[in-house]
Amino acid sequence: MKVDKEVLEFLKKIKKNNNREWFKEHKPQFDALKSEVEIFYQSIKDGLSEEDEIEKLKVYRIYRDIRFSKDKTPYKSHFAGSFSRSGKSLRGGYYLRISPGESFLAGGFWGPNKEDLFRIRKEFEISDVEIREILAAPDFKKYFNGRLEGNELKTAPKGFQKDDPAIDLIRKKAFIAIRKFTDQEVLALEFKDEVIRSFRALRPYFDYMSEVLTTDLNGVSIID
Repeated sequence: MKVDKEVLEFLKKIKKNNNREWFKEHKPQFDALKSEVEIFYQSIKDGLSEEDEIEKLKVYRIYRDIRFSKDKTPYKSHFAGSFSRSGKSLRGGYYLRISPGESFLAGGFWGPNKEDLFRIRKEFEISDVEIREILAAPDFKKYFNGRLEGNELKTAPKGFQKDDPAIDLIRKKAFIAIRKFTDQEVLALEFKDEVIRSFRALRPYFDYMSEVLTTDLNGVSIID
């Protein structure tokens, strides 16, 4: 199972002809490609499910929500999908975007709520040894350059010290691992396997964060 070149070519055309008249005329072609892409995402879900508990696959709509956006173009110029893990005890989520020249996968915690964000920061404050070992693991370095990305504060959050050894992690407001792909890599026969291998490399990180977010600072479970 692979991504057809026609998918990227069609997305390029959407970007150049982002209007309802053009899209309506080419809707049959879009529907056919969308079905292929959904099958591709399902094949990734099937692969992930062999080693992880995936509760839901969501392939996002091509239609943009323009109500509160300055950009009034009606369509996205990419396909994207997310894979949600199952249950309260399994935290973290997988994401894959296919876009000409801008394809990437990601995993982690995009916008943790206030309570989760504080709990994560406190864990790093107590000890950053385990998380740094996870980030330095060979597979994490291979696929994600050994680092977490995401928006961060310019200084220490309230209640934390600026000179804390883990301040580079504590300042973060999101904790995301990202891997980018060229168009050539997306169209390659092994792309699906590369995506699954990359997601697999996130499992130690997800397992660690799941334990952090389902226990209090004393290690006692907070879930039923």
